[in-house]
Amino acid sequence: MTSSPGSDAVVPCDLRLRDVTLAEGRRATIDIRDGRVAVLHDPGAPLPPAARTINLGGALVLPGLADGHVHLDKCLLGLAWRPHRAQGSVRAIIADEKAFRRTTRVPLAAQGAEALLERMLRGGTTSLRTHVDIDDVTRLDHLAQILDLRARWSDRMQIQIVAFPQSGILGCPPVAGDLDAALRMGADLVGGLDPVGIDGDRDGHLDIVFALAERHGSGIDIHLHDGGEAGLDTIAAIAARTAAAGLGGRVTISHAFALAEADDLQLGRIAEGLNRAGVAILSSVPGGRRCPPIPRLRDLGVPVCFGTDNVRDCWNPATVTGMVDRAQLAAYRFDLRTDGELAALLDPVTTVPARVLGLGPGVVAPGARADLIAFRAGSVPQVIVERQAPVLVVARGTVAVDRHGAAAGGPPP
Repeated sequence: MTSSPGSDAVVPCDLRLRDVTLAEGRRATIDIRDGRVAVLHDPGAPLPPAARTINLGGALVLPGLADGHVHLDKCLLGLAWRPHRAQGSVRAIIADEKAFRRTTRVPLAAQGAEALLERMLRGGTTSLRTHVDIDDVTRLDHLAQILDLRARWSDRMQIQIVAFPQSGILGCPPVAGDLDAALRMGADLVGGLDPVGIDGDRDGHLDIVFALAERHGSGIDIHLHDGGEAGLDTIAAIAARTAAAGLGGRVTISHAFALAEADDLQLGRIAEGLNRAGVAILSSVPGGRRCPPIPRLRDLGVPVCFGTDNVRDCWNPATVTGMVDRAQLAAYRFDLRTDGELAALLDPVTTVPARVLGLGPGVVAPGARADLIAFRAGSVPQVIVERQAPVLVVARGTVAVDRHGAAAGGPPP
């Protein structure tokens, strides 16, 4: 039966995606109107007029993908190659990055960030959360650039902004005030960074972060590289503070490397606290030994989202920008091979970020924002293991990327 609220089945649509395969295997035709999915027609159902029709010939259509953690303002794509220098501690990389900024004028929003957004869109990302540095070097300059970029990309990309204290808060005197100003300027969330490892004062750091969130009614996203008992204790403290402040569903811990060191008893206890408080975990599925046990966290009910983290910058020279690639990294890292295991890797880049981060439509359904991507594949597992790029990207109801090879109204590819 055609899925249709009220009289939608007889109202002309702006864009029709004819003959698609949905993730569950169902064939349908998708009508889009005013930037949203209007109707899912069953095969053979009568179709009203459409301003434009694209026949996809059974291509797999998924909701646009969400990148829960990226650093647009750091990206050096399109600029001269810079060898990766800093190694070791977070503090050492911060110092190297600040030295680079002091001696180099980089037009971040004009080149690096813009180039990164274009790559991400071509890979099927239609929503993201970016962390923007607020420190004694950048002050609010990076934020101003990224706010301008968000406005210019608003028709193609949903962008959330985290005011991120890359050099800490307590040890970098201007930052507390600048974070407050950043939230007034338009940042959506307040960030934090290694309360013990960088600032040396877990409670002092968290006091400021949670006070800012409550003052501005914002969410929180904290980078946590700290490992061992210090990291695990900080995770528990963030969960407790979230519950006490009534911020459930609005707090994310990014990286959470300490979870990789927890035994199963500790992990179960921490997962219970995270679930009770409504705190999500964000992972870039990093190499090395510090990747949280993502399949186990999923089994314990903890919401996990994926993000790219750093792209061609002072932290990482890599250019893995697609969330399909990120899902494939998780499949490889955790030896996930069955169709069920592989298909479940779609959740951290669609349904979970929609539910816990407010990113993306998360589903293909009437009423959802029309962020849609199409692949020449028969199933989600095939997309992931072949690391496919989408042949069509629709953002807010408008075709943003078209590689499918069929003219509007023409034959299937």
